[in-house]
Amino acid sequence: MSDHARSAIVLARYLALAWLGLVIYGSLHPFSGWRDSGISPLAFLEGGWPRYWTAFDLAVNVAVYLPFGFFFTLALSTQRWRWIGPVAAVLLAALTSFSLEIVQNWLPSRVPSNVDLACNMLGGLLGASAGQILGAHVLTRITRMQQHLIAPVSHAELGLTLLVLWLLVPLSPETLLFGAGDLRQILGLAGAVPFAADSFVKMEAGITALNTIAVGLIVRWLVVRTAWSYIVVPLFIFLGLLVRTLATSILVGPHEALSWLTPGSQSGLAWGLLVLLVSLPLPATPRLMLAALSLMAATVLVNLVPPNPYSPAALAAWRQGHFLNFNGLTRLVATLWPFLTLPFLFLTTRRR
Repeated sequence: MSDHARSAIVLARYLALAWLGLVIYGSLHPFSGWRDSGISPLAFLEGGWPRYWTAFDLAVNVAVYLPFGFFFTLALSTQRWRWIGPVAAVLLAALTSFSLEIVQNWLPSRVPSNVDLACNMLGGLLGASAGQILGAHVLTRITRMQQHLIAPVSHAELGLTLLVLWLLVPLSPETLLFGAGDLRQILGLAGAVPFAADSFVKMEAGITALNTIAVGLIVRWLVVRTAWSYIVVPLFIFLGLLVRTLATSILVGPHEALSWLTPGSQSGLAWGLLVLLVSLPLPATPRLMLAALSLMAATVLVNLVPPNPYSPAALAAWRQGHFLNFNGLTRLVATLWPFLTLPFLFLTTRRR
């Protein structure tokens, strides 16, 4: 097996583990109100069809486990027996779903359901089947992409996984554009700076600009140095903006699709892209150092900025119904992303 093919499988393993973590967190969020109901943890297996259900809920339960089965099938594709990957992926999906349904007995905000378990297992089966049928083709395409687009740098697979996770950050319409690393909700802290329109706009611009610089330079580090690499960086930033626009349109309303385009975010994007344009030709080590410094400064700033005045309107839709799980996932990723990415930057700098 070539180094590029082995690297593609390592990437699949990173994605599989990341998805497993997201599924566990989303299924148990918000992790509060634990109590013993006195009911057998396995009672949900004998329950009939739930009284309150929608086709959307069933589809979501299937869809969430589709990538689960797909990624784990690819991650285990090096085994000699060609069926061990999909079989193990289906069994792991079933075991994960079954365990989470049992744990949900102790969460008042969760209702364990045998229908959810069946939908999750179906999703895992469909994902594993797709991985078995398309796995070789997908791995070949990833290998070719790595040969032509991805630079031969240390821990590139981890960097690509972090960039995929970063696309979850702009999904939350309640946060400032690209704002990540806010620990105040987890730690129960209040904003250190009182709200004032002028300072808020400046801090919002700083958060957007610094994160734009950091993410853009990480993309540049992972892409082969060609004329194409200078196009990939702004395209990835634009992809983040597109995700933000679509999420706001769906979760809040089409009329609010561009509500994130505030004076602060406009200014931050302009300055961030300008600094990126100047920084891209720099040698690798200065670029990585600038990315790390920008990410650290952005994380400090996002923990100082006063609450976003737009949050109450966004949360009215975002925290209701089936968006509860998704809100927990995006908050988790947005909170942890800088603290996962900084060690990656330091590690890659050290291994150069």
